[in-house]
Amino acid sequence: MAYWLFKSEPSAWSWDQQVAKGAVGEEWDGVRNYQARNFMRDMKVGDLGFFYHSQKEKAVVGIVEVCALAHPDSSTDDPRWECVDIKAVRPVLRPVNLETIKSDGRLNEMALVRSSRLSVQPVTEQEWNIVCELAGIPAD
Repeated sequence: MAYWLFKSEPSAWSWDQQVAKGAVGEEWDGVRNYQARNFMRDMKVGDLGFFYHSQKEKAVVGIVEVCALAHPDSSTDDPRWECVDIKAVRPVLRPVNLETIKSDGRLNEMALVRSSRLSVQPVTEQEWNIVCELAGIPAD
């Protein structure tokens, strides 16, 4: 299993909207960055990810699971763009904001700290465990 982080502006797509989609999940569409697209191509069904609210909140607010492999992005006719589908698994007990992540020396190499603009990014198993600990949830 691999771990990921999915960033969304809550005004465009929020954790509550993701939860409302239930077990069917939703396309993680609209990504127009080749590196982020390529990360989605690498994803497997069952991989887990952090759902991260960007803009003002800047915090991990939930856990999602990849529920469909990369496929054409339905929000465009351009065949270069693909996306996965994700479904909500559970909220975190304590949102973990970017300031907390940046101040934890164990997370200095996390992509969110180093490449904070990328909307889809990998998370190492060690980073996953640390953020889950900070969020007050089990890492499984």
